[in-house]
Amino acid sequence: MTATAPLRVACLGAGYFSQFQYDAWARIKDVALVGSADLDLSAAEATGLEAFDSLDRMIEQTTPDILDIILPPDGHAASIRTAISAGISTVICQKPFCRDLAEATQITAEAQTAGVNVIVHENFRFMPWYRAIKACIDAGDIGAVLQATFRLRPGDGQGPRAYLDRQPYFQSMPQFLIHETGVHWVDTFRYLFGDPVAVYADLRRINPVLAGEDAGFVVFDHPSGVRALFDGNRLLDHRSDNHRRTMGEALIEGTEGSLTLLGDGSVALRKFGHMNATQVLPPDHWQGFGGDCVHALQAHVVSALLDGTALENTCQDYLTVIRIRDAIYRSSETGTKLGI
Repeated sequence: MTATAPLRVACLGAGYFSQFQYDAWARIKDVALVGSADLDLSAAEATGLEAFDSLDRMIEQTTPDILDIILPPDGHAASIRTAISAGISTVICQKPFCRDLAEATQITAEAQTAGVNVIVHENFRFMPWYRAIKACIDAGDIGAVLQATFRLRPGDGQGPRAYLDRQPYFQSMPQFLIHETGVHWVDTFRYLFGDPVAVYADLRRINPVLAGEDAGFVVFDHPSGVRALFDGNRLLDHRSDNHRRTMGEALIEGTEGSLTLLGDGSVALRKFGHMNATQVLPPDHWQGFGGDCVHALQAHVVSALLDGTALENTCQDYLTVIRIRDAIYRSSETGTKLGI
């Protein structure tokens, strides 16, 4: 046992996505939510927790065991340094992690020196369908994996008002599809197939109101000859009652069968040479975000602190995701396949 329940959790940030994190923390039995901080004090007050407009004051008055940073990248480094100085031993930080690789590397080094756990809130690998797919791969259900495709089709990027009602800063991001969204599948493909050794990317902008790219193809060369394709287009949709549940569809193919992920969150296994498929995971009916993956990630961190289980998504490991992201952009700019 490395910590004692209940773990005191304070949250920094009360913007759009934070609703899922506050809700998930409230449903974890070994956690006590002790405070919310935001520059907009009314937003922090709306969480129903003790509210602050200063991180320093929140830390001083609530003495948290975990600081959950729910901010855009510009606020990550300073907030983590404040947590380190205050002696907080565990920090969870939203993705994209820090502003660039240099800043992320420096913060990682400072956290390691101080003995502080920094976990990046990269939650897609915790979606139940990817856990089910990973279990099938590890069990050999489709034999040796040969290739995989994920088709991102959230259907939320058309017209002049794209994203303005939910996350308006999306419109001004100079790097968008990969930096904000595609990194989820960079990490998920790593989780499923291992770290890629090379990438090739062809990115483009379709909606002219955006500063960054909103469509493109990225091919990953993974170990053992596995090839994975991220086919992303934020203007197009897929068959689903909730386009933000899976945000698209996937097909993973091996020497002995294939796995299919549909927009309802279900996973089916079809054995090689067979007409019929067997359902591995039923459709998802969670009304919140992504099969309750936020809760799964946070519960994973709590388990690691209380039971000593291994942590996923540490900032040290996540530096690889940032390096791959940067290689994707360089590949698209140069039109060449790049090693990682």
